[in-house]
Amino acid sequence: MTDVVRLSFFVKNIQDVDAIDIVFACFFPTYKPARTIAVVDALPVAGALLQIDTLITHGEGTIPNAPQAGDLIKLTNQTTQAPVDPLASQTVAFSHYNHLSAQLPIDPKTGRIIAEGVKAQTKQVLENIKQILQSIDVPLDDIVKTTIFVKDLADMAAVNEVYLTFFSDSAIARAVNYLPARTVFEVADLPHGALVQIEAVVSHGDGTPPQAIEDCHGIVIWANNTPKAPIDRYSTQTVAFSHYNHLSAQLPVDAQTGELVATDIKTQAIQCFTHLQSIVESIDHQLADTVKVNIYVKDLAEMAIVDEVYANFFPTNPPARRIVGVANLPKEARIQVDAIIGNAEGTPVKSKSL
Repeated sequence: MTDVVRLSFFVKNIQDVDAIDIVFACFFPTYKPARTIAVVDALPVAGALLQIDTLITHGEGTIPNAPQAGDLIKLTNQTTQAPVDPLASQTVAFSHYNHLSAQLPIDPKTGRIIAEGVKAQTKQVLENIKQILQSIDVPLDDIVKTTIFVKDLADMAAVNEVYLTFFSDSAIARAVNYLPARTVFEVADLPHGALVQIEAVVSHGDGTPPQAIEDCHGIVIWANNTPKAPIDRYSTQTVAFSHYNHLSAQLPVDAQTGELVATDIKTQAIQCFTHLQSIVESIDHQLADTVKVNIYVKDLAEMAIVDEVYANFFPTNPPARRIVGVANLPKEARIQVDAIIGNAEGTPVKSKSL
C-alpha cells in the first residue's frame, strides 16, 4: 500500500467522508498518498456508497523497457504556502510525474474556504497549485493534465476566465499556445462546500532518484491537436510526456460544428470513442495502447449500451476503467470519456521543453 501514489474517492454523501477517513487512516497509518474526493450522483453498483480508484508506482518498469536501476524513490512534499491536509500529501513524485492532491479554494493562512464567488475560488485553487509546484521547483507549464470538478457547470465561463490567466505561464508556452489536457464535469458536492476543485498531473523532467538527471529537465512535452476531433480553446487534445499520453475528455460532438451528434446514448458513445481513436491515431498510436479510461454518464442505466460500444473499440485486453454517474455534462451530453495512452518509446530529450 505504500506504493500508492494517488487515491480518488467518489462518494454518494459528503457526510460519509469522516467515516471514510477513519478507515483510510488504518490502511495508511504513516505515509499519505495524494488524494481527491468528490461527491457524485450515482455509482455503478446499486447500493454502493463509494468507489475508489488508485495509481500505483511500478519501480522496475514494464517490458519491453529495460528494468530501472533499482527501485525509483517516491518523494512526497508539503509546503505551508498551500493548504496542508493531515490525510494527504500535497504532491507525490515518482519517476517522471508529480501527482497533486485535488486543491480546494482554501486560504492556507486561515485553513478556511474563501467566501467569495466561483471566480475568486478558482483563483485560490490555482494559486494553491502554483505554490505547491514552486515548492518543488516546477513551473505551471509543466502540468500535463487538469481535472476540474464544479458544483454548477454554468460557472465554467467564470472558471475559464480565471484559468486562462494562469495558462500559459511562460514565454515558451505562450509562443506555442500550450494548454494542458483537461476534463471538466459537474459534481453533486465538494468538501467544505466548495464551488470548484482542481487536480493536476505534472511532468517531472529530471525524474526521482536514483534516476540520472536529464539536462535542463529536458524530456519534451509533446502537445497535439488534430482537426479530426473537436478542438477546444481551453485544452490540448493530447499531451505526451515520457511514457504516457494524457487525453482531454471527449464529448459526443461533431468535430467541425461542435454540436451534439444525436440524443441517444449509443450514437453519443460511438462519437466519443471515435474522437479518442482519431486523436490516438494522429500521434501514431492505437487504442490498444490505452491503459486507463474514465467514463462519465448521466444515466448509469445506459451503461449496458455503452459497454456494447466499448467492446467494439476495446475487443481484447480492455484497459483499467472508472465509471461514475453525474447529473450534468458539458453541452448536456449523455456521456464524456477521457483516457491515458501508453507511450512505450517515451518522448525525446532536447535542450528545452515547455
